[in-house]
Amino acid sequence: MGEINPLELSQALLRCASVTPVDDGALDVLERALSDLGFTCHRLPFSEAGTPDVDNLYARIGTGEPNFCFAGHTDVVPIGDRDDWSIDPFGGQVREGLLYSRGAVDMKCAIACFAAAASRFLERHGDDFAGSISFLITGDEEGPAVNGTVKVLDWMQDNDEIIHACLVGEPTNVDALGDTIKIGRRGSMNGHLTVFGTQGHSAYPHLADNPVPVMIKMLGALDCQSLDSGSDHFPPSNLEITTVDVGNTATNVIPAKVEAGFNIRFNDHHSGASLEKQLGDVVKAIADQKDTRYGLEFSISGESFLTPPGRLSQIIQQAARDVTGRTPELSTSGGTSDARFIKNFCPVAEFGLINASAHKVDEHACIDDVHALADVYDAVLEAYFSS
Repeated sequence: MGEINPLELSQALLRCASVTPVDDGALDVLERALSDLGFTCHRLPFSEAGTPDVDNLYARIGTGEPNFCFAGHTDVVPIGDRDDWSIDPFGGQVREGLLYSRGAVDMKCAIACFAAAASRFLERHGDDFAGSISFLITGDEEGPAVNGTVKVLDWMQDNDEIIHACLVGEPTNVDALGDTIKIGRRGSMNGHLTVFGTQGHSAYPHLADNPVPVMIKMLGALDCQSLDSGSDHFPPSNLEITTVDVGNTATNVIPAKVEAGFNIRFNDHHSGASLEKQLGDVVKAIADQKDTRYGLEFSISGESFLTPPGRLSQIIQQAARDVTGRTPELSTSGGTSDARFIKNFCPVAEFGLINASAHKVDEHACIDDVHALADVYDAVLEAYFSS
């Protein structure tokens, strides 16, 4: 069996250029490491029309209950301009105590720490402990998230693979390892608004119908919406206008239409459907004033969710405190994650590295933090199965 070194496995994973949806061998690296520990591994490629094929991995050791699951993703975002990087973005290089590579923070090092923790736990207890440890690892978290975690969970359900608690390794900490655990996330949805008019010459406005002033009124009304003042575990919801596009290259033409986009991050006061109704009514009221033709479409990336403070968050909190000396805050801040799918199956919480360099040029993790994170995950397993 043998203990896994989290730094060495991190480097092996980071040297795979697994930009969504390409795997580039990352899941092979992890599968070999887990197979050597005795895990039964299932490679799960999924497809859907209009989206790229994606490979995933589900691995489990043990047959008993409870089944504690580590979840995460090996896919990473693009590097941007290569010339902006001071090192090879897929080199897994160490420099002055830091490990550099795209995906170091988000979140290949956490996956390596999962495996290192599991190897230590199995070294102490063997594979006949009362329960199971599993890994749910996708290659489709940074992309459309269609052929990844959500379909692995469906496969698990079809094959009677039940998980009882899940720890996701997203980078949650703000300033120092051990300062933040995510126990939920706000929902996210996008709105696309189109206002139609009649094209014409700007010198003869009576012969045209300019859609831009109506759009301005609609966006002003949306921007002024006070959605709520927050809830027990969530900050206030917010609506942000993200784009306004006319596509008009002429200075003397009244455009035929104008389009705009906005994003809403919402807490547990709302659902996607309730916001569609509320914001749709705001837009319709303005359109009705001038009998304006318009279109409004919404797409919901995920609903808000919360795992109320309880046994899982307490175990992670205590483990982080024991290793780092810090007591993590229980937070729901930030964007969404694949925990939004897992929460339908079991309690889920997120704890990983410091998120400051995620998705940035020269993304990096502190080597001391990588080793400490493996210690935290090891302590989580010990506490979860001992109690």
